[in-house]
Amino acid sequence: MQTYKTTFSIKRLWVLLAASMFVMFSTLLLFGREIYQQTPPIPEQYKTESGDIVYSRADIQRGQNVWQSIGGMQQGSIWGHGGYLAPDWTADWLHREAEILLEAMIANASTSTRIPDVPIEKVYEIPLRTEMRENTYDPNSGIAVVSDLRAQAIRDVAQHYKLLFQGTGEQYLELRKDYAFPINSLLNEEDAHDLTAFIFWSSWSAVTNRPGDDISYTSNWPHDPLVGNIPTPSVYIWSIISVLLLLAGIGALVWYYVRQYDIWRADMEPETGFAKSDILANATITPSMKATAKYFWVVCALFLVQILLGIVTAHYAVEGQGLYGLPLVDYLPYSVTRTWHTQLSVLWIATAWLATGLYVAPMLSGHEPKFQRFGVNFLFCSLLLIVVGSFAGQWLAVHRFIPDLTVNFWFGHQGYEYIDLGRFWQIYLFIGLLLWVALVLRALWPALKGSNNNTLIFLVVVATVSIGLLYGAGLMWGQHTNISIMEYWRWWVVHLWVEGIFEVFATAIISVVFVRMGLLRVSVAATSVLFATFIFLNGGVLGTFHHLYWSGTPVSVLALGATFSALEVVPLMVVGFEAYNHAKMEKEALWEKAYHWPFMFFSAVLVWNMIGAGLFGFLINPPVALYYMQGLNTTANHGHAALFGVYGMLGIGLMLFCMRGLTDVSRWNHKLLNIAFWSLNIGLAMMTLLSLLPQGLWQTFASIKYYYAYARTAEFVHSPIMEAFVWARVPGDIVFSIGVFAFTLFVYQAFTKSERGIGETVKV
Repeated sequence: MQTYKTTFSIKRLWVLLAASMFVMFSTLLLFGREIYQQTPPIPEQYKTESGDIVYSRADIQRGQNVWQSIGGMQQGSIWGHGGYLAPDWTADWLHREAEILLEAMIANASTSTRIPDVPIEKVYEIPLRTEMRENTYDPNSGIAVVSDLRAQAIRDVAQHYKLLFQGTGEQYLELRKDYAFPINSLLNEEDAHDLTAFIFWSSWSAVTNRPGDDISYTSNWPHDPLVGNIPTPSVYIWSIISVLLLLAGIGALVWYYVRQYDIWRADMEPETGFAKSDILANATITPSMKATAKYFWVVCALFLVQILLGIVTAHYAVEGQGLYGLPLVDYLPYSVTRTWHTQLSVLWIATAWLATGLYVAPMLSGHEPKFQRFGVNFLFCSLLLIVVGSFAGQWLAVHRFIPDLTVNFWFGHQGYEYIDLGRFWQIYLFIGLLLWVALVLRALWPALKGSNNNTLIFLVVVATVSIGLLYGAGLMWGQHTNISIMEYWRWWVVHLWVEGIFEVFATAIISVVFVRMGLLRVSVAATSVLFATFIFLNGGVLGTFHHLYWSGTPVSVLALGATFSALEVVPLMVVGFEAYNHAKMEKEALWEKAYHWPFMFFSAVLVWNMIGAGLFGFLINPPVALYYMQGLNTTANHGHAALFGVYGMLGIGLMLFCMRGLTDVSRWNHKLLNIAFWSLNIGLAMMTLLSLLPQGLWQTFASIKYYYAYARTAEFVHSPIMEAFVWARVPGDIVFSIGVFAFTLFVYQAFTKSERGIGETVKV
């Protein structure tokens, strides 16, 4: 009777999962269509009332490419997406233009317009807002008209930016230092002109009302009361709804856990009892499994380099041009170090996960396909070539060694955070991922035949295919694609590929291994993984929209993003159950001590999932919070805690599990692993709580009290309080770095002192 219920439950969960994913992705595509249709237009020309051309469409599109070539989102931000040290160029331009235009209006005012006891600035704030917010774009002619007075304000702001990006004058050299610009990598006159056109357009989109509406294309973001950019009523309403949904969702899930615990969560023990010995000890190390060892060497190298680059990048926030007096900026400028730092954070984690798939697939099936080792080695060489080639292209682009903007798009710096690599390298990586899918599936396929845990293996297959295909979303934009549309597809990769499907893959493959190890009942593992996947993806797919609130998208995107990003947090609030179960499993038999450290890192994943992704994520996810916080250090706080705390810890745990078979665990240096584990976790906690979170909250206070651009100015970012918070990061960085070095040394010793040969079995 129990078997019937379990089977029915699994079948029902598969049906629910398939149906919900069809609905969720259909909705994601449907509203993507709305984004395509309602994206801020790029006029053919901006003209003055006198008929002069201010900017053309060609200027704006070329300016976007110039912005990409100098680092794009890694050097400041547009619409809040990007780096934190330089300004948000959209907000900065908007406020500068408004102040200049207001001064011009006052200067041209007649004495009859003055009102007794009312400051003249207040008198002209309403005309200022009216002029800047009016939508004069004619879709038939493709022309947007600005007044002669505003056109002069635009030229004045453009001149400020030209001098900044061309490094003209002592004042602008000092500002370049504050923004951590490379001193000698300057723009020519044409590039500087077109770059200002693109920044102006992003600012125009942020203040110009949508046709027939009283809110801007970016839903009145950024906050700037001078031009009437304040939160809309929908921002407050959907924020309230998101909080209510979070509370309701947590209540419902806790109730479900309590109700179901006695049925399947508490009854984890396999039908034949917990394994008395390490079943995987009989696993034979095949040639392709052995070949994955080099992947883990590279993981350590990339991890180590990423941390060193992170230290340099963080230090630029106080010194601007170097590291403790070392003049690094003209060799490794901020935009390069931050590009490499963010890319490596994804690359080393993804490499650990990809290697795990290649290692585990033959182990589960007991089958080594022909030429599997060649495929593993070929993929490894391809990944190395992609890293070296793309990083070299980015360095050359930022240093202005790739003057042709089309060549830059293909081989240089795309400028989009986390997907900065040139299009050629993007395509190469996509092909590499498809090769990885083929290698994993051909090795895993025999395990589906006659297996008693084929539900879990099939979920691994689905996740594997999804990993390969979803990265292809990064190929959906071109060189001149509107940035609103680009952002839509970029977050498919960053949110769905990195944060979504990879986690499903890891959860499924861990459960398969636990079943194989005799630690979990098949029915319990299948039901729990399917249920977790159903809950997580139902919030996560449409939760992608919370990244797009202010990216030139319609209000409906804000509503969906607020609703489903709240549901995204719900499953993270019950991770205590999972942590308890991990601890319980580890205590079932003495042989499990060999897996102590993988279990410890898996448990850390659960803790950081709740803190980094759950608490810190929901801190910024409600629309009213993100309205003031987007692009501030509260985002960096969430990013560090979630990306490394969840996905990094998971990558290390998976890596240690594979090393269990590739090395002799009896000769592991557990002291180094102990230092690594606690240093990484304590260092990350110090980094977030002592530095990033206080920085972000202090900036948020300034953003709310004054206006958003003020919280990103050089004066504020380099104020004594902000720099003190940056220095407060040093102790956490040191502790974290100790963990990285300890882990790297452990891996070196484990492989050099106890590496296993092909055909050997694991011995306890």
